[in-house]
Amino acid sequence: MAHKEAGKHEILLVDDDIGHRTMLKLNLESLGYGIIEASDGDEVLDTLQKESIDLILLDLKMKRMGGIETLAKLASANISIPTIVITAFSSIESVVTAMKNGAYDYITKPIDINNLAHILSRAFDHTLLRIENDQLRKRLAEQYSFGNIIGSSKVMQELFGTLSLVADSDATVLILGESGTGKELVANGLHEHSKRKAGPFIKVNCSALHEDLLESELFGHEIGAFTGATSKRKGRFELAHTGTLFLDEIGDMSLTTQAKILRVLQEGEFERLGSSDTVKVDVRLLAATHKDLDAMIKAETFRQDLYFRLAVVPVELPPLRKRQGDITELSQHFLKLYTEKNNKNIKTFHPETLAIFVRYSWPGNIRELENSIERAVILCLGEQITPKELPPHFLPEPDELIRKKSSSYGWTLRDMEREMIRATLQDTNNNKSLAAKRLGIARQTLFNKIKEYGL
Repeated sequence: MAHKEAGKHEILLVDDDIGHRTMLKLNLESLGYGIIEASDGDEVLDTLQKESIDLILLDLKMKRMGGIETLAKLASANISIPTIVITAFSSIESVVTAMKNGAYDYITKPIDINNLAHILSRAFDHTLLRIENDQLRKRLAEQYSFGNIIGSSKVMQELFGTLSLVADSDATVLILGESGTGKELVANGLHEHSKRKAGPFIKVNCSALHEDLLESELFGHEIGAFTGATSKRKGRFELAHTGTLFLDEIGDMSLTTQAKILRVLQEGEFERLGSSDTVKVDVRLLAATHKDLDAMIKAETFRQDLYFRLAVVPVELPPLRKRQGDITELSQHFLKLYTEKNNKNIKTFHPETLAIFVRYSWPGNIRELENSIERAVILCLGEQITPKELPPHFLPEPDELIRKKSSSYGWTLRDMEREMIRATLQDTNNNKSLAAKRLGIARQTLFNKIKEYGL
């Protein structure tokens, strides 16, 4: 592809009238534009492959391929270069067709160069704005997510910042958090954003295997190493060579296995069960647990030296009850996921359902939210998830309803709206613009609600 002069816009001028084309070329060059010429519409796609073009100036009436057909070819090729069409005043109907086919603007013959200069300037400004918006959307998408993890709350944004900094290193990361907070998702995200992403990502759940089996799983074994070992087997450390090994629930590992893990971290080597041959590996280790390792160290059930090796970068995932501002976003994500999976036509949540979600303590965290929404989708017969599709424990007992009819379980829409606004304002540090965006309402509407509810 040809290189264009820095800072100079290149225009592809497509016109089969050589005299008219030459006149336009001279005038546009005097305005500081670079001009590439094409004598008919059928030359446009080939020219775009060879030249770096910022805008197309396209005559509608040409002998071999007219402007409308050229626009269609551009659309079929997914080319979105701004295009201004040139037409006779009497062919204004063709202009309407051209605009429907993706033209940015039009100009009529005889061409007023000052008017054309104004249209070109506006087109380039529009293109620049679109590029900036695309870049902004990309930055926001990166800011509000990490891998497949969702969360625009302040606590999650701080977490994403830490994960982004550590992902591309070889540092061992210890992921802490209650069950169901998404520790495996974080491990996946760290691997996918690392320089090892082309390598294997191997997972082991330490709590799911007996100590003897876990040792074999991690380090492999030779034939006859134990009863039933009828073949040689590579362990997870070998399988993860050049990649990442994720040890989930490492707090359930015995002290003996902990000592062997420590050696691999320190020296990068181990022996398979039943062998004296040393195996060397290049593995990045990620570990996770829901247990209190500090308490386990004091109780001497977890090695302090291993803890220091694992916790080069400790990352703590917040429970869902401390991420109230993310509950609606997560709920919408799971709703979309399970309506598609179950071929349902459920569009949204009833406001009361979302209010219940915001108030609930979520002891099972995101996993509980996901399971609750999957259940609700299966049971729902309408277009909204209502409270009646939720598990029974989400709703208070009848006598509690009577006792609390004027409090949080009175379930008036006004109460629920007030509490959702209060929670969102709290989670956004009273940022009205961000709170309005999350709530899906205009900023002025939010101000009116704040005044109405005395928040």
